[in-house]
Amino acid sequence: MSKQLPPQLQNQLIRLQEQQEQYKALLLRKQQFEMELKEIERALQECSNLPEDTTIYKSVGTLLFKTEKNKVISELNERKEELDLRIKTIEKQEQRLRQQLEELRKSIQASLSGTFTGS
Repeated sequence: MSKQLPPQLQNQLIRLQEQQEQYKALLLRKQQFEMELKEIERALQECSNLPEDTTIYKSVGTLLFKTEKNKVISELNERKEELDLRIKTIEKQEQRLRQQLEELRKSIQASLSGTFTGS
């Protein structure tokens, strides 16, 4: 004698799965940004140790272009600021989504307890 789950509960379970997938994708994107940020920080550290007149080459696609140290540092700092902002935004989304997931889990658990004990 198996009971069919009510449509509302089925919809909640589907929403839970979708939100879990969104959460995983969000964490993956955050991890990618954090890895890129670490690479930029390493590059900035290396640049700061170089003399001002050092020749630097910048990779653009499959080509290397000669550029100035201060230009490279400026571009790296801009990208670093952009990544910091994106990571902070993702962390806010992550927190909001985590809270929604928890509320949805509690709602599903309450519905499941009522479905299997009260009906």
